[in-house]
Amino acid sequence: MQRWLPAAGAFVVSLDSMVNIALPAMAATFGQPPERVRWIIICYVGTYAVTSFLGGAAADRLGHLAVFRGGLLVSAAGFLVCAIAPAFGVLLAGRALQGLGGGLVYGTTPALVTLGAAGAERPRRIGFLSGAIGLGFATGPLVAGLLVDGFGWRAVFHARLPLALVLLAWALGSGAARAATGARLVGARDVLRAAVLGPGALSFVANASIFAIWLLTPFYLVSARGLSATLGGLLFMLTPLGMAAAAPAAGRLAARVGARALMLAGLVLEAAGLLGLSQAGAATPLGLLALALFAAGLGLGLFQVPNMTLVLMAFPAGQQGAAGGFTFLARTLGVVTGVASFAQIVAVRRAAVGFQAAYGEAFLLAALAVAAAAAVTLAGGRRRR
Repeated sequence: MQRWLPAAGAFVVSLDSMVNIALPAMAATFGQPPERVRWIIICYVGTYAVTSFLGGAAADRLGHLAVFRGGLLVSAAGFLVCAIAPAFGVLLAGRALQGLGGGLVYGTTPALVTLGAAGAERPRRIGFLSGAIGLGFATGPLVAGLLVDGFGWRAVFHARLPLALVLLAWALGSGAARAATGARLVGARDVLRAAVLGPGALSFVANASIFAIWLLTPFYLVSARGLSATLGGLLFMLTPLGMAAAAPAAGRLAARVGARALMLAGLVLEAAGLLGLSQAGAATPLGLLALALFAAGLGLGLFQVPNMTLVLMAFPAGQQGAAGGFTFLARTLGVVTGVASFAQIVAVRRAAVGFQAAYGEAFLLAALAVAAAAAVTLAGGRRRR
């Protein structure tokens, strides 16, 4: 259970990438423009941004497996509400409920996976968890494309409900992976430290920028390029596939080359991928587009594992739930900011220059933000030497 159950839980939560390729179909059903559809993402990630940290901190006292089980149960309820939502507002409420459950799962999985690990084994296990998350992100778009083309967008929620229930049954049948520690609740001084805030800020930027892909690329592929949801999903999955491919290797490399060097390499590669996407047009070869999408995901995958390792090492042993929750808090605050910002950029600029040019401007800004994060990482490494 030590690695497989929490990794499976993170995989099911990460299948939420199914929703992104279904966004154009949802927008058509409820008559919403792309800038309003962003709330489908914000209501979900905004909720689990807070819940992942608070849930992880509470799990240090209540027991990580107990909170993990609760997250699976709430996630299942969220899938059901979204699947039957009769109106846009109900869909958003279901997404918030889904975010509550997803946050409880995400907030506890790093502590469950790394239980008893020390030294080089810790980044390897984090790489295993990150690989499961990346695999969920990668599988989702392709499966969603087939479901949307064959059954409609509601199927992306129906399909995940039985998975969550099976995992819940597995978790209920598992022994207590970790009893409540009785550790003190994490305080402001625990997180307001350079060892925590530095990696957290870098993760914020990296994930805010990558979500230009999650939000805007489905509309570019399906609406602007006229691809089917299945083909669009096949291309869209290359970014999370890059994340999944990089994560296990990053777990092994972190102990050899150092966390900072690996984070720098990942940020540079992500920036290059985003820059390539900023140049995409109506006639861009799909091969070049695929390469840029894969490079951006590969870069983020190389960055995430050493970044999470640094945060977990900065917290005491009795606060690993809070540490894991903080890593997802930093990620998802970046996601919320990225979704809100890039959607607004496209909404404002689309009227003046059209969707394609606005799309390029948003990705150029994302690439510059990640390049700045890489420069900060490089400068920080030089100061330490």
